[in-house]
Amino acid sequence: NRHNLERVLVMNEDGTMNDNAGKYKGMDRFECRESIVKDLQEQGVLFKIEDHTHQVGHSERSGAVVEPYLSTQWFVNMQPLADAAVELQKTEDKVNFVPNRFEHTYLHWMENIRDWCISRQLWWGHRIPAWYHKETGEIYVGKEAPKDIENWEQDKDVLDTWFSSALWPFSTMGWPDKKSKDLERYFPTDVLVTGYDIIFFWVARMIFQSLEFMGEKPFKDVLIHGLIRDAEGRKMSKSLGNGVDPMEVIEKYGADSLRYFLLTGSTPGQDLRFHWEKVESTWNFANKIWNASRFALMNMENMTHEDIDLSGELALPDKWILTRLNETIEHVTMNTDKYEFGEAGRYLYNFIWDDFCDWYIEMAKLSLYGEDEVSKQTTRSVLAHVLDQTLRMLHPYMPFITEEIWQQLPHEGDSITVAAWPKVKAEYHDEAASEQMEKVMAIIKAVRNIRAEVNTPMSRQVSMFIKTMDEEITAQLEENRHYVKRFCNANKLVIGTSIEAPEQSMTAVITGAELFLPLEGLIDFEKEIARLEKELEKWNKEVALVQKKLSNKGFVDKAPEKVVEAERKKEVEYLEKRRMVEERLNELKAN
Repeated sequence: NRHNLERVLVMNEDGTMNDNAGKYKGMDRFECRESIVKDLQEQGVLFKIEDHTHQVGHSERSGAVVEPYLSTQWFVNMQPLADAAVELQKTEDKVNFVPNRFEHTYLHWMENIRDWCISRQLWWGHRIPAWYHKETGEIYVGKEAPKDIENWEQDKDVLDTWFSSALWPFSTMGWPDKKSKDLERYFPTDVLVTGYDIIFFWVARMIFQSLEFMGEKPFKDVLIHGLIRDAEGRKMSKSLGNGVDPMEVIEKYGADSLRYFLLTGSTPGQDLRFHWEKVESTWNFANKIWNASRFALMNMENMTHEDIDLSGELALPDKWILTRLNETIEHVTMNTDKYEFGEAGRYLYNFIWDDFCDWYIEMAKLSLYGEDEVSKQTTRSVLAHVLDQTLRMLHPYMPFITEEIWQQLPHEGDSITVAAWPKVKAEYHDEAASEQMEKVMAIIKAVRNIRAEVNTPMSRQVSMFIKTMDEEITAQLEENRHYVKRFCNANKLVIGTSIEAPEQSMTAVITGAELFLPLEGLIDFEKEIARLEKELEKWNKEVALVQKKLSNKGFVDKAPEKVVEAERKKEVEYLEKRRMVEERLNELKAN
C-alpha cells in the first residue's frame, strides 16, 4: 500500500517528520508519492498499477485533500458507562422514548459500544485536562492544573464536541455545585426534543454522563422528531441547492404560520416534506382566526373580565359551542400529553374553522344584532370565554397572534404565555343540546347541498317540509325553527310526524327526520332516483360495517362499554336512514 509506505517513511507516530525518511524528508506529499513509485519501479518490486475509484475526503473550506495519519489520542472506557445506561432501561424509572421504537436504536448503540475517542485537533473547545512534564515526560490528568505549572505543558487537543454538550443537562445549571438552586429545581428535566440522527451522538451521551456525575437520568422523556426535507423528499443540502431559508418563509407568511406547519405537519419520528402551499394554508388559517377575533372584539367594547357571565339562560348554539369546547380541550390536552401535536393541532383547527367561525359566530349574529339585551350579553360572554380558552390552546402553535388577540380580550393576567391551561368544565357540557344542534346543522347542510345540486341560489326563498320520527324531535326543531328558517332562507317551514312528501321535491335524510324541498320545474327525477340509489348504497355499506363490528365477540367483550354503545347507536341510526331512503325511492319509482 503506497500510502502506508509513505507514512512509515516520512511521519513519526506523533505526526512529526521522521529523521529516517532519507531522501524523501521535506518533500511535498504529492512529489514524494511520485518519487516513491519511480524508485519502486527501478528496484523491480512494483509489478502492476491499476486505477481504483474511491472517495477522498476534502477540506470543506480550502478544498485540500485530507490526509489521515496515526497520532496519540485520548479515549473513554465506555463499557461501565454503557452498562449503567442499559441497566437503567430495565427499570420503571427508565428514559421514555417517543416513539418508543427509537429505544431500540439507543440500546443497539449502547449494547455494541466501543471506546470513545474524545480528543480533537481543533482550535476551540474545552482543553483536554492532561499535562506533560517538560523534563521527565510524566503525564498528569486532573481537575486542577499541576502546582508547579511552569514545568508542565497542557495537551493542545480539545474535547470532542459531543463530550462537552453531553454535560448540558446539569452544567448549564450550576454543576459541579450540586446545591445550585437551578440544579435542584430543573434537574432532571421533563422532556428533551431532538432529531433521530443524533440519538447516539447526544442523547445517549447525556444519559450516561448524567448517571455518572449526577447519579440519575437527565430527563424523563425523549421526543424524537424527523428531518425537514424538500418537496421531493430529499434531504436539504448546499450541494443540491434545495434548502429553504426559514427567514424567507417568515418574511412571506409569518413565524406563526411556519411554526404551526412544522408542529402539525408530521407525527413524532417521521420526516416532514416542505411545501410552500401548506405554509400558505396555515397563513390562511391565521387570517381566519384574526378576522373572527376582530368580529368578536367589535362586540365586546368596554367589556371587562368581570362582565363575563355564563350563568344566564343559554341558547342552543351557546350550549353546543361550550360542549364542543369541552370536547376540544379534552382531545387537545390528551394528545398534547402524548406529544401528538399534529393530531392535537388538527382537532383544534377543525374546532376553530368549522365550529367556532363557520357556525357559532354566524348564529351568534342573530343575538348580537337583535333587541334582547340579556341574550346579547350572554352571547358576548360565551364569545369571550370560548375565544379566550381557544387562544390558550393555540398559543404553543401560534404564540404571536394569540398573544396579540388575547391582550385585547377581557382577561386576567399579564400574558397568555403564563395563563392557565384550559380545563373541562362539566357544568357547561350538555350532550342533549349538542345532539339537537347537530340536527339543526344537518338540516341546514342538506338544504345547501340540494340548492347547489339544482343550482338554486341561497337568495331565493324555498318551502321546507320536515317529517320527524317522533313528537320529541318535532318539539326540538320547533323550538329552533328560527335558526332553520334564517340559514335555509325558507319562506315556509312545516314540521311534523305525519307529513307527506310534496310532488316534485328533493329529499334528504338526517338522524330522526326526513327533509323535503319542493322545487317544481327544477328537478330531474331520473337524476334524483340515481342520487338516492347512490345514497342507499352508502347506507348499505355503513350498516354492513357496523353490524360486522358488533357481531365480533372479541370487540364487544374487550372494547370499552362507551365505544360499544356508540357503535350500537350508529347501527340504529344507519338502519333508520336506510329505511327512509328506501321508502322515498319506492315513492319516486311508483310515480
